[in-house]
Amino acid sequence: MKSLFTASNVTTYITGVVFSLGLCMSGMMSPSKVVGFLDIAGNWDPSLAMVMFGAIGVYFTGHRLILKGRDKPVYAAKYGLPTRVDIDGRLITGAILFGIGWGLAGFCPGPALASLVTLDANIFIFVTSMTLGMYVYGTLDTRFTAEPDGGAGVFEIIASKQAGTGQTEAKATS
Repeated sequence: MKSLFTASNVTTYITGVVFSLGLCMSGMMSPSKVVGFLDIAGNWDPSLAMVMFGAIGVYFTGHRLILKGRDKPVYAAKYGLPTRVDIDGRLITGAILFGIGWGLAGFCPGPALASLVTLDANIFIFVTSMTLGMYVYGTLDTRFTAEPDGGAGVFEIIASKQAGTGQTEAKATS
């Protein structure tokens, strides 16, 4: 049996702890702080913008230094960098849904998970709902992209029955 205490797992754990501490110290785990940041027309709190700019600076510098100095990561055979650069409807829809959820709840996934240590029932409800939403999306996305007809077969069958044509004609047209 492989040990859980590999160098990769220990490094991942330490990185997660540092990230969680950063979220806590920056106020990102406080929904009222996040909502205050998003309330640009009211009592706007710009402090999270400073956190964001600081994070962007650290990431930009670290990303450049790491990619410049190494051909591959320390604990993997290759970098897992994104290859897509296009902006499509799925990206825009996801960004809109993320923004709505962030604005309504005051949480995004990282701070929500880090806030579980508070044992607040509202946070557990949020994380459970978020996880369920991810599961439903993954299930529907797989269903609609894995089917040759885009997953519309069921809807076509229902529509054909309502129109009185029957299931066999619906399959013939798809």
